[in-house]
Amino acid sequence: MALKIRRVVTGHNENGKSVLLMDGEASNVRFRQASGVHSTLLWITDSTPANISGITDEGCREIGVAPPQNGSIFRIVEFPPEKEVGRVVSNEEMIKEMGLHSISKAGEKPRHPAMHATKSIDYALVLAGEIDMLLDDSEVHLNTGDVIVQRGTNHAWVNRGDEPCCVAFVLIDAASRAD
Repeated sequence: MALKIRRVVTGHNENGKSVLLMDGEASNVRFRQASGVHSTLLWITDSTPANISGITDEGCREIGVAPPQNGSIFRIVEFPPEKEVGRVVSNEEMIKEMGLHSISKAGEKPRHPAMHATKSIDYALVLAGEIDMLLDDSEVHLNTGDVIVQRGTNHAWVNRGDEPCCVAFVLIDAASRAD
């Protein structure tokens, strides 16, 4: 069951005064069947610098995991304990559900079905619980309050604990050194 997240969005009125535009439960919640995660999308931008005018609710859009080109995404993801997901899916199913392209080399099996990468710099904060971040050749255990700066690397999030883990993510489109 997804967390209920209160989202407060500010803006400006016609006189340039700061005003409250939105205050309520974030409604763009998605359940990802392959991984069992609940993802609450809070906001998307389409450019850098971001356009901060207007009153459109940019948190109500449909989008995959990666941010738009030159844009950003802010979301909170709740990862259930891996043992509660109940089924093992292929990396191909996982990648498709996340709206990404496979990065596996032909004939190479990913370390974990949830392995993926985005062309973004990701700032993540573990809000509650614990989770393991798997990389191609290592992993790190993260606890509540830990932060991650994930720089376009191949990775997977695995909750091997007994309680759900909530992580806040801000993904910003990036260029690799090869771009």
